[in-house]
Amino acid sequence: MDTTRPLALLGNLSAQTFMKRHWQKKPLLIRQAVPGLAPLMSRSALFDLAGREGVESRLVVHEARTKAKTKGKKQEIAGAGSPWSLKSGPFPRRALPSLGTPEWTLLVQGVDLHVQALRDVLDQFRFVPDARLDDLMISFATKGGGVGPHFDSYDVFLLQAQGTRRWHIGRQKDLSLQAGAPLKILQNFEPEQSFDLEPGDMLYLPPRYAHDGVALGECMTYSIGFRAPAKAELARDLLQRLADDVEEQVGAALYRDGGRSAASAPGEIPEHLFSFAQAAVQAAIKNPQTLARALGELLTEPKSNVWFDGDTHHAAQGIQGDLALDRRSKMMFDEQRVFINGESFLASGRDAALMRQLANQRKLGAELVKKASPGAKSLLQDWMQAGWLHEL
Repeated sequence: MDTTRPLALLGNLSAQTFMKRHWQKKPLLIRQAVPGLAPLMSRSALFDLAGREGVESRLVVHEARTKAKTKGKKQEIAGAGSPWSLKSGPFPRRALPSLGTPEWTLLVQGVDLHVQALRDVLDQFRFVPDARLDDLMISFATKGGGVGPHFDSYDVFLLQAQGTRRWHIGRQKDLSLQAGAPLKILQNFEPEQSFDLEPGDMLYLPPRYAHDGVALGECMTYSIGFRAPAKAELARDLLQRLADDVEEQVGAALYRDGGRSAASAPGEIPEHLFSFAQAAVQAAIKNPQTLARALGELLTEPKSNVWFDGDTHHAAQGIQGDLALDRRSKMMFDEQRVFINGESFLASGRDAALMRQLANQRKLGAELVKKASPGAKSLLQDWMQAGWLHEL
C-alpha cells in the first residue's frame, strides 16, 4: 500500500499524514469520504442478522425522563429511574420496536464477518495494522435514536451510510457517569463542536474523545473500530498461551533442597523455593521467539462466534486459480512465522515472501501460487479445506 498517496477516504490526506497528524491525537471530519455511499446492507437484512444466534446485537431505547399523568387536579411524575434501557440479542423481528417508534437504536457487531461488501469497507482502513483493526458495527436508529454521550477507549471512524446523524463532540475532562444507567453515559457532557453527517460523510475520533450522536430521522451509521488491549489483559492472555509450552521452555527439573537447615519457622516460605519459582517463570518467557509466537497466535485467534465452512471438494482437486482469504480469516506475520486463525507456521525464503503477500493483500495470484514449494502448496490446500482460503 502506498501510504503517501492522498486518499478521498481521509479528506485527501495521505495515510502517512493522517497517522502523524490525527491518529490518537485529534478528530477529523471528512465530507464525502465515500462519495455517493448507499447502504451496503438493507434494513431488513440487518434485522434478520440481529435475530441470528452467534451474532452480537444490542437494542438501546431512550424514553422521556418524566411522564406526566393527570388525574383530576393531581399530577403524578413517573419514570424516576434511568431513561435508558439496554437488551442483548438475538432479536426476532417482533422483539424490535416499530419503525414509527422514536428514540431506539439497534447495534449489530461484526457485520463484516457476514457481508463481503462491508468487509471491503473495513479493508479500506488497513493503513492501520491488522493487529489493531477490529470490526465494523452497524448502528440503525429511528428519529432521536442514539446511545447517549459517551467515550470509547479505542479509535473509531463513524461513516454515515443512510439518513442524517447529528454528532456533538468534545474533549471531556469530567468522565463521571450517570448512576443507574445500563450504559456508560457521561453525567456532565460538555460538547465543543457539532456536525450533521450525511451519507458518505465520516468522522474520526481518537480514544476517550466524548461524543453523542442523535439520528435526525431513520439512519444507519457504520462504526469502524480498533482493538486496544490493556497491558494486564495482554499479559494474562499471553501467559495462558505460554503455559501450554512451559515444560518445553523450562524443563521438568524438580526442586531440591538437600543440605538445607532444619526449619525453625515451618510456616515461612523458604527463600530458596522463591528463587526456584522466580527462575522458572523467567525461563518460561526468556525466549523472545516463544513470546512472538504466542502474540501472533493470540492476535489472529478468531472470535468465539466465528466458524468456517470447509471446502473439501476444491482442496482435493488441487489449486487451479487465484486464491483469496475468507473474509473471516485473520492472517499476519513476523520475521520468522506466518500466523493464521490462531495457528503459526515457520516460513523462510520464497515461501515466506508469498505468505506475506497473501497476508498483506489478502489475495494471491495463480502464477505466484505455482512458485510455492510443495510444502507451501500443501499448506494452502489444508487452509482451503478448512475454509480459511478460497479459490476465485
